[in-house]
Amino acid sequence: MVLGKEPHNMERTLNVKGMMCVNCQKHVHDALLAMDGVSAVDVNLEKGTAKVTASREIPMDEFRSVISEAGYELA
Repeated sequence: MVLGKEPHNMERTLNVKGMMCVNCQKHVHDALLAMDGVSAVDVNLEKGTAKVTASREIPMDEFRSVISEAGYELA
């Protein structure tokens, strides 16, 4: 048994601009899921949001960079 800090889970909802179809939705999902520490991603095409769960705090600049490289932008 290991004593100490419990794992920290960060949850953040991102507003993603530019998603038009299910392929866009999958592209955003896969890009976010590939990030270090990300354990779950739920992308809602209709709302233009992506809910991210991660085992570490991820700075917004890092999200912005990944989303931009995927061809979209954060609102």
